[in-house]
Amino acid sequence: MGQAYPVWQQGGGRLAWQDVAGRFDDPRECLASFLALETAEVIAGEKPANLLGIANRRRPCGRNLYALWKEWGEEVLAESGLAVRELADRGDSVLLLIYRPEALGELVLRPSATAVLARAGYGDVSNLDSVLGELASRMEGESFPHEIGVFLGYPLKDVAAFMGLVRIPFACQGPWKIFGDPRESLRLAEVFRCCRARMAAHLVGCASAQECLLAGKKLFCLQ
Repeated sequence: MGQAYPVWQQGGGRLAWQDVAGRFDDPRECLASFLALETAEVIAGEKPANLLGIANRRRPCGRNLYALWKEWGEEVLAESGLAVRELADRGDSVLLLIYRPEALGELVLRPSATAVLARAGYGDVSNLDSVLGELASRMEGESFPHEIGVFLGYPLKDVAAFMGLVRIPFACQGPWKIFGDPRESLRLAEVFRCCRARMAAHLVGCASAQECLLAGKKLFCLQ
């Protein structure tokens, strides 16, 4: 595992926020464009949550997204229907879980997901805030909580196999490690990629990045 958050981050070949950031001069619009692209799958309703790491450094465009998040984050997300949990803030970076409360709450209550979380040491999962509090506390520990794959909506067979809870042979490396029959996992990865591509196209032509962030599933139904 080696690095801080390497396994569950989206993989190579994704569309870069820098490609659209230059369109938005207002700091809130700049932040909204970043959040809209990085949570495109969640906005589209295809994923319950995404994990975002924001480094505290100046970007090539001159902006520091960490500083923008600290100043404008709550305001920018306020009407989006998305919720956020700061899982870790080390000063040089912040790690955010941005999610749809209803979707994530329903996911963790599914018997198969509850079983994986129970094996990982979670108790009652009926209170989502408590569950996310436990996840955040584990982020402060020495080992990375790989059960976060459950919260991110990755196939449970891949999460459980990666955690060593079941014995399924490794199949291939996609945006996450895929085990067993890869077809459904690869299909899901392609859905996520298409969500990013569609959001990037919207951001290239939209009048307001915040409108893209607030539009939700309707934005993707227009395709």
